[in-house]
Amino acid sequence: MGTYITEAISELRHVRWPTRQQAVRLSIITIGFTTAVAISFGAIDYALSQLVKVLLSLTY
Repeated sequence: MGTYITEAISELRHVRWPTRQQAVRLSIITIGFTTAVAISFGAIDYALSQLVKVLLSLTY
């Protein structure tokens, strides 16, 4: 277990971490993309639920 932790720490030293500016920019892109996808899925869900309501109202 000790060897694993030592090697993991050694590998983390080789990682090229993003700058603060890159991290902020990528975070904003991720939040924007996630919001856009959530709105899209919400709109599709709403449209499909309205379609189901219309179809069910035709059968009764």
